[in-house]
Amino acid sequence: MTITKNLQQHPDAPGELLIWTSVDPAYEQDFNQWYDQEHMQERAAIKGFRWSRRYHSDTCARPYLALYQTDTLRVFTSEPYRLAFTKQTQWSERNFTRMRDTSRRVNAVTPLAGFGTGAAVALICLQTLEQAQAAIELAQPLIQAMDGVLAVRALCPDPVLSTPLPSEDVATRKLEPFLVIETTSLLSAETAKQWIADKLALPSDRSHCFKLLWDLQSSELER
Repeated sequence: MTITKNLQQHPDAPGELLIWTSVDPAYEQDFNQWYDQEHMQERAAIKGFRWSRRYHSDTCARPYLALYQTDTLRVFTSEPYRLAFTKQTQWSERNFTRMRDTSRRVNAVTPLAGFGTGAAVALICLQTLEQAQAAIELAQPLIQAMDGVLAVRALCPDPVLSTPLPSEDVATRKLEPFLVIETTSLLSAETAKQWIADKLALPSDRSHCFKLLWDLQSSELER
């Protein structure tokens, strides 16, 4: 089977926005306050969004990861999202200029195995379509082989919707699939990351682990 038969790419597939970044250290406290006090709620409140989640890594050069899941990819072309994306607050505008080496990807989601949200995730950056195909086939064996692995999903970037943020170098930009592994702990994430990296012969800089900072369900804002 080909990769396009196994990775969701249809506009009715669930969507997931990935923002992976570092930040100017001089403004890191304000950056975290902005995310926690304003930005997470703003995004989770957009019609069609399911949840917002923030993650942090103590070892990755880009330590901050934010994930936002939507009902479908079409949410990212909707009027509510357009308004939110084009009418940023001043606080948002300031922090966008402070972000460094940022990847912004709007992805179609393919659930591969398991279920649930973990205390940590392993993020695997896949280099080729062949690697993505092999990763799909490893999802179920990974859950069966390893304690602490809850769920695995694949993210396939949409080239039109993945508009870059200012700090991303468009000249070197690559739209590559991701594997997201939900685990019960950072230790489980590290073990799962290494298992996948060994199976796919991935360089060390292609996989990273992040602990969950917090999760905001969109339904909580409707109470």
